[in-house]
Amino acid sequence: MAQQNPPPPPPFSLSSVRDRLSSLSTHIMGASNPSVFTAATVAAAPEDPLFGLMKAYREDPSDKKVDLGIGAYRDNNAKPWILPVVKKADDAIHKDPSLNHEYLSIGGLPDFTSAAQKLIVGATSPAIQEKRICSLQTISGTGAVHLGGLFLSKFHPQKPTIYLSNPTWANHNQIFTNVGLSLANYPYFSKETKGLDFDGMLQALRTAPNGSIILLHACAHNPTGVDPSQDQWREIAAVMRERQHFPFFDTAYQGFASGDLVRDSWAIRYFVEQGFELCVAQSFAKNFGLYGERTGAFHFISAPGADASTANSHIASQLAILQRSEISNPPAYGARIASRVLNDPTLFAEWEDDLRTMSGRIQEMRTGLRERLEAKGTPGSWDHITSQIGMFSFTGLSETQVKILRDKWHVYMTKNGRISMAGLNTNNLDYFAEAVDSVVRETA
Repeated sequence: MAQQNPPPPPPFSLSSVRDRLSSLSTHIMGASNPSVFTAATVAAAPEDPLFGLMKAYREDPSDKKVDLGIGAYRDNNAKPWILPVVKKADDAIHKDPSLNHEYLSIGGLPDFTSAAQKLIVGATSPAIQEKRICSLQTISGTGAVHLGGLFLSKFHPQKPTIYLSNPTWANHNQIFTNVGLSLANYPYFSKETKGLDFDGMLQALRTAPNGSIILLHACAHNPTGVDPSQDQWREIAAVMRERQHFPFFDTAYQGFASGDLVRDSWAIRYFVEQGFELCVAQSFAKNFGLYGERTGAFHFISAPGADASTANSHIASQLAILQRSEISNPPAYGARIASRVLNDPTLFAEWEDDLRTMSGRIQEMRTGLRERLEAKGTPGSWDHITSQIGMFSFTGLSETQVKILRDKWHVYMTKNGRISMAGLNTNNLDYFAEAVDSVVRETA
């Protein structure tokens, strides 16, 4: 009997394959543990207002749009400006045959941190001479603020509340909350004068619990552009000494505010000279244009005393442990550029020229805006535009006016009326003044 061949297998269909895969998937997924991080457990976070504003600006097709939101310097053509001295330093680094990509130490590039010390407190500062200052390279000013907050949260024996100016840089609230510090506010900006609420600030410092941490903007206050005078800084220091408060300085605009590096660090140097124990978060994003390189430093300055040097070395060791657990080693590139400029007298002088270029152009925009608004007779007083300093100006425009400026005029700024003066130039200044004049009259 002849052997019969087996019948051919039934043809596969696409639907049968899909059904089989679906069955297998259901079986596998059904056997796994349910997710802990469900949509009900992890709520959607709100979009960061500033980055949302940047996104809306980029997507606006209008050829008249004006970006006054981002806190970055722009030249007169609204383009990012690479400082000429940074180009020189960058070229020299690339030509250096010893250049490598090895790790920096936990504390960062020593030539950079020592130069950053001298820049912020002065080369002849008693804090340096008495070895009462320790410095670590950080992920720009944000990383410096975070490292300082983390150290205070972990090691301050009283776990005091930290007082922030009202208003302050929005990220301050998130950083200090995330490291477990309790937050409070002190009055700072007067809506009536569009200047400093000095009496309110002093009163809050006097009534804050003894030994509170006080966050202070060294210069070019963000977001208001309002700074205390040197006499007012002296009074602030006197009250803080009386109440034994701990100063935490945040300085992101040294040299960028007035064009004078010493003037912009005056408050910090004065507090050090007065014998305060304090810390400083220092950014090189704005004054070097190294926004993406995240170059900064954190400095802790111990109070004068017989064991100050030893105590400071202990503090430095604990800061290194905290840094190691978070970023391990800071990035090298931006620090190498800054270090080369800070340690070379010729390049340093060129950097000072670049700083005067940036701060001078911003001051010209302040003067030009005020002149145009006053020439138009725009309702209100506009002298605060020139009395404020640095990158930002609190215009006094309401949230409603800001919305109209965005919807009708394609002008983008934060809803509290803060503008980046660096976003103005000779090509859009008249347009912006016209827009402000129109909106103020429309909503009067």
